[in-house]
Amino acid sequence: DIAQGVATILKEKRPEIRLIGTDMNLEHGGALFVDKVLQVPIATSEVYLERIREIIDTNSIDMVIPMSESELLVFSPLIDELGEDYCITTGKDVIKICTDKLKTMNTLTELGIKTPWSLEAEHDTPHEFPCIFKARHGSGSKNIFLVENNDEAIFLMKKFPRSIFQELLEPENKEVTCAVYRKKDGQVAVLQLLRKLTGGLTGWAKVIDDHETSEMCKSIATGLDLSGSMNIQLRITDSGPRVFEINPRFSSTVLMRHRLGFSDLLWAIDEAEGKRIEFPNIKIGQCMVRVQDAKNLQ
Repeated sequence: DIAQGVATILKEKRPEIRLIGTDMNLEHGGALFVDKVLQVPIATSEVYLERIREIIDTNSIDMVIPMSESELLVFSPLIDELGEDYCITTGKDVIKICTDKLKTMNTLTELGIKTPWSLEAEHDTPHEFPCIFKARHGSGSKNIFLVENNDEAIFLMKKFPRSIFQELLEPENKEVTCAVYRKKDGQVAVLQLLRKLTGGLTGWAKVIDDHETSEMCKSIATGLDLSGSMNIQLRITDSGPRVFEINPRFSSTVLMRHRLGFSDLLWAIDEAEGKRIEFPNIKIGQCMVRVQDAKNLQ
């Protein structure tokens, strides 16, 4: 969904660009969004980076945009080889921190940001229920469990050891996904979307403007030395906004926020090309929804 959103934006706004997509299999609708789709091995494969290098060389690629955490986790050598303006990412340091949910929480605490308590499931059991159990690495609101008691906690930590327990943040109806973009000159823009999830993705979103949330997101972007775009997931509790994870990449709302005028994908490409960008004023209260479609590949 993220790659399709990115490709849709580029086809509309930068039609002169030739787009080449990659995936582990070709049985999907990706070919409808790009000029060519090429097969690659899983990102954890020893030959993944070599395959990406081959595609770059044989197709005269000018810019690469990794989409998923699994790609980002192994992309550092290419960022070093090609340069950060060639690989559109948040920067190696942000990737290293934010692809690890426990490290993310610890780093935010060091920056003076109040966070929910978080424990490594391999070594600790929670003392407070209900709480959240989720993978330490990975993305999206998938494979997340609500833990009601110690028996459930022990069962899950044995079944999924590379995970964390985390404080359950309330209320559920105050979950906000924040698109955060930091320009090369250090200026930061924040788009706050109060959201409802559908199948682990944002199905409905409303633009809001909570001052404390905005200031916190700007502090995080500066503290992490963000370069470009990332996504901060949080809930606005009675004690203020509390971050529960950060996605160091474009998110599934990339097309939604582009439609609103928060065009972080285009800003990242423009800055990589040496262009200046300006942040827009986005009207509060606008609502966006996710829709589905079906097409014939023949």
